Amino acid sequence: MNIFDVENSLKNITILYDTREQPTKKLKRRISQFGCPVLRQKLDYGDYSIKCDLTNNSELSLQNKVVIERKMDIDELAMCMGRERQRFEAEFERARNDGAKVYLLIENGSMDKILRHDYISRMNSKALIASLCAWIPRYNMIPIFCSSANSGKIIKEILYRELKEYLMMHGDEE
Repeated sequence: MNIFDVENSLKNITILYDTREQPTKKLKRRISQFGCPVLRQKLDYGDYSIKCDLTNNSELSLQNKVVIERKMDIDELAMCMGRERQRFEAEFERARNDGAKVYLLIENGSMDKILRHDYISRMNSKALIASLCAWIPRYNMIPIFCSSANSGKIIKEILYRELKEYLMMHGDEE
């Protein structure tokens, strides 16, 4: 795939978002920040992914290659790493089995906030940091912290860049 085909394919992107994402004002704001079409569909893991129309009239979806799992704050992350760990870990296991990369987007948080225990959950900050850091190599997971006000922009930018890199490296295979 030449650079012109890549650029044309990138003009025809659609952000996929999971059916479990609740229809809230914040979701509407995130979607409005995408600036491209969206499609609500069941994803096997993660909350967001991307697809595009290729120049050969076929479609390429990265939903089993790259996803973003979004958490609204550190407390939701602590709940997923604590009492809902089995369910959360099963989702990451499915992604790992597919060889997918998972970005874990944590809104309104930072490693510093975790270390200071600047969150409501009683989960120990050392345990939360240890789990988060252990999952980086274990599940090919990349933690990203951002404000909820800009999460839509960050989601789109990550997915767009992943798609562009994929097309440049594997476009001829599609």
